[in-house]
Order: sequence, then structure tokens, then C-alpha cells
Amino acid sequence: MTATGTGADPESLRRRALDALTVARDRTALLTSCVEDGELTAQHSPLMSPLVWDLAHIGNQEEQWLWRAVAGREALRPEIDSLYDAFQHPRASRPSLPLLAPGEARAYAADVRTRVLDVLESTPLEGRPLVDAGFAFGMIAQHEQQHDETMLITHQLRKGPAALTAPRRRSCGPVHCPPKSSSPGPVHHGDLGRAVGPGQRTAGARPGRPRLPHRHHPVTNGSYLAFMADGGYTDRRWWRPEGWAQIREHGIGAPLFWRRDGGQWLRRRFGVTEPVPEEEPVLHVSWYEADAYARWAGRRLPTEAEWEKAARHDPVSGRSRRYPWGDADPGPEHANLGQRHLRPAPAGSYPAGASPLGVRQLIGDVWEWTASDFLPYPGFTPFPYKEYSEVFFGPEHKVLRGGSFAVDPVACRGTFRNWDLPVRRQIFSGFRTARTAELD
Repeated sequence: MTATGTGADPESLRRRALDALTVARDRTALLTSCVEDGELTAQHSPLMSPLVWDLAHIGNQEEQWLWRAVAGREALRPEIDSLYDAFQHPRASRPSLPLLAPGEARAYAADVRTRVLDVLESTPLEGRPLVDAGFAFGMIAQHEQQHDETMLITHQLRKGPAALTAPRRRSCGPVHCPPKSSSPGPVHHGDLGRAVGPGQRTAGARPGRPRLPHRHHPVTNGSYLAFMADGGYTDRRWWRPEGWAQIREHGIGAPLFWRRDGGQWLRRRFGVTEPVPEEEPVLHVSWYEADAYARWAGRRLPTEAEWEKAARHDPVSGRSRRYPWGDADPGPEHANLGQRHLRPAPAGSYPAGASPLGVRQLIGDVWEWTASDFLPYPGFTPFPYKEYSEVFFGPEHKVLRGGSFAVDPVACRGTFRNWDLPVRRQIFSGFRTARTAELD
């Protein structure tokens, strides 16, 4: 991972690293300035940190990697390292820590950034793995953007009036802070294509149900409503035992943030209650819910390898692309990224971002659950620290691919692997389905 890619001249590398760091800090500033300080120190869910923890953690990681490790300078605030170590303190316990107050956290992060910009200007971007092609600077920009997505999840979980607004897709303006105050349609199963394996045959629709049309996009709210209307949450046949136990124990009968009002389904989105838009990809579903829907539809979740082949393989040249549309950096015509709209785009959007096989919205909109456990690739070696991924390897975590509307391009590409527990629903997760093709 680099902020800039390889093969660029040093000044171009510095400019791109500076741009990535600046965009990330602007996003952090927005997410932490559009609510009062009391909202920053509050814990809006035990699943998430207080926003002020994320803010100081961002500064602390930047200090540790760019000021200390890259520049070799003396620690600025060594006494706070343990407070902002994510592996020492679970999220639920962080409000009880002696955290920096909002003003102090902002000042600390700003001081680190000022020093880091001097480091960026003076550091040769070659000769060490940590700095080659701007690696460490890109890593820190990516880290900050990942926490910006985490903080956006916290904003979704918080109660009260909207603190963030954004235009719908027809306008590509930035998200901004407003003044502080107080029946299913056609069923499309979100096709990834038909995956062929030796001896495998097409997975058919369930008995008594006609084969339904499908499209090359994630499963929509409208299609998911059909699953719900058909008793999907009350029919044990579609659920794995652990998933069935989860929904029964917690009384789950719809995606997170949905509620029924008379004959209409509503959702809460960043402080606004609105009708569920049937044309958008379904959001805030667990892996178990995605898997149950796929079984109900006579299909399955794609494996991680199938997802990546659909997203990167060019059948004409035989090469793998960086993104479905090619190797060019994502633009607003390609994908819904960067928190521009604070919602997924309608299914079928972004034709310019389609893969050579016509599969759309593989990047952006929703993280997509896959069938695969989060395991290392053959020959995997952690760099520069094992805590980023290695400690999560195992069958407990499932792989998500593609990136959501909350992800910045610096933290998203066709090879990027995300992971989470299969019960998680607060993340910006959706899915698409696959079926196994019949061999001739």
C-alpha cells in the first residue's frame, strides 16, 4: 500500500502523499467538528469508541510512525501511547480511560501534523522499505481514512438530530455540517456472474419458486424486502445454526436501523428517518443475514477469489486490473466513495466503473460479504506490523470486499481485504450473490 504508487518522481510522490494526508485530515476535522464536545466524549455504542478517542489515536499513530519511526525523532507524548493502543483497551472500556479532552486532542493531532509535513518535505522516499514510494505516508493516510469510516459509523449510531448532510448522487458536492439544532419490487439477486468449478452444477431456485431475474449489482433493499415478506427471518431452513441463534436471541427481523410503521418500512440514516429506498443496495446486514438471503434465493455468497476475479480480470488481455475499470485512480464517475453522498447509489449506477464483464458497483457503495474466512495468502509476511491483520486470521472473521460509500480511494482498491465478525451489522455492509455454472 502506498499513497502514490510506484514509478513516480520524488516531487510527485510528495505532492500525492500531501494530498492524501490533507484529504484525510479535512475529513477528520469535519467528523469531529459538527457535534458539540459532549458528543465527542460520549460513547454512542459499546461497539464503538468515543469520537475523541479516534481523534487522538489518529494523531498518536501518525506520531509513532512518521515522527518517530520514519524521522527518528524523540517521542512527543510517550505517556499516552498505551491509552490509544487499540489492542490494550477494548472499545467498550475506552470511555473510562483518562483520555485527552477534545481541545487537547485537536491540538495534539495538529502539532503532530505540522511536524510530519516537515518530515515529508525532507525525507528521501527511497532506500528503506518503510519509505519507498511514500509507503509510510500512504499507510498513515489510509489509517486515518479508515478511522474516518469508523467515526462515520459512530455518527450513524448516535441519537439525535442530523449532524451531517450530503447531496444525493446527481450532485457531487462535499458533505457539510448543517446548523446545529434541534411493498417489494422486482427481485434481483445481485449477480456476480456464474462461477464454474469441476463437477459443480448450477444452483437452482428453491422448489416451487420460479427462477427470478438477476443483475450485475449488489442485492437491493427491494429484493431483500421480498425475502422478508416471504418469511425469511422466521424460516429456519435458510439460516446457519449460529445465525439462527443470533436472530432469535436478539429479536432480529430486519436490517439494522429499519423499523416498520404501519404498512411501510422506514430506516434511520444519520439522524434522519426516511422510507427504505428499494432501488439502493441493502445496507447494515450481517454475514448471517446475507448468507440466509442467498440460500433463500437458491444462490450463495461468492468466495473472495471469485469476487476478486470478477473485479480485476480482463478476459481480453488476461491481465489483472487495479480496479474494475482499469488502473486509473477512482473518479466520481467510477464509484461512490469518499463519503460524498452518505448513502449507497441506486443499483446499476456508475456504468463507467463496470468491470469488463459488465459487473457494476464492485468498488464503493457497500462492503460486500464473501463466503471466505479471513486467512493469510500463501507466503504472507506481515509488514510493517502484525497487528494490522495477522492477529485476526482464522475462521472467526469473514472477508468483505469492495469498499463502501464511506471509504476514501486511498483505502480502497481491487485487492483490498477487509474483515469482520459475521454478527456485525453496524458496518456499511451489503452483499451480492453468485451461482455455480453448469458445465457443458
